[in-house]
Amino acid sequence: QVQLVESGGGLVQPGGSLTLSCAASGSTFSNLAVGWFRQAPGKEREFVGHISPSGDGPYYSKSVRGRSTVSRDNAKNTVNLQMSSLKPEDTAVYFCAAYVTSHDKLILVDPRDYRYWGQGTQVTVSS
Repeated sequence: QVQLVESGGGLVQPGGSLTLSCAASGSTFSNLAVGWFRQAPGKEREFVGHISPSGDGPYYSKSVRGRSTVSRDNAKNTVNLQMSSLKPEDTAVYFCAAYVTSHDKLILVDPRDYRYWGQGTQVTVSS
């Protein structure tokens, strides 16, 4: 079983930056691909970014590409999502999620394909 815990959410002004962290335990972290998702009130859960078990080739949704970076530290069992130039429409609960894979090039963007989920952390972008 894998446990995921997000941290780093909060209130940030438009144009500001934020780093979210996801700490994993309970399994071999280097076998996990990790995705970030977000869900705003009344909306479906939306894919944000993905990182492979090795950390190569992060992939981003169009809505955050160019202003977000996903990185991982396999020695510390953590994955970070750095976001900059934040907009009010980035306001949502952000979740990290994971699945076990031996295919480092596989990228999954559908939340239904992820087996393990954190509890989420609120990000509010407002002046």
